[in-house]
Amino acid sequence: MTPTSRTSQKLAALSRSLLVAFVVIVAALATWLAFAAHPAVAAGEAPATARLDPQFAGWALVAAALSTALAALGAGYAVGRVGSAAVGAIAEKPELFGRVLVLVGLAEGIAIYGLIVSILILNRLG
Repeated sequence: MTPTSRTSQKLAALSRSLLVAFVVIVAALATWLAFAAHPAVAAGEAPATARLDPQFAGWALVAAALSTALAALGAGYAVGRVGSAAVGAIAEKPELFGRVLVLVGLAEGIAIYGLIVSILILNRLG
């Protein structure tokens, strides 16, 4: 392996790590803005009894959209990486199909988790 290919691999790994950190920070910030910053929630009142603030509803919708969108992007990236490795593994050993299918399914589960989080956010909003 040449030194430039090692450097490019390190840069690619660093950029992926930074992207994951950015996604986590944005999702956490949007969720905090949607719930913890709401005056009724901070005062300990139940959100159903409090009057709904339009700004709170807007941030809740942003948080729900971000959780779904970022989880779908992450799942797409994971399925792409796992899927390409899976095709290579199946080409060499066809008996690995069942194990590889489970790994691809786990990568797809990331999108479902994001959808569940957005449903919970919208449920609390309503």
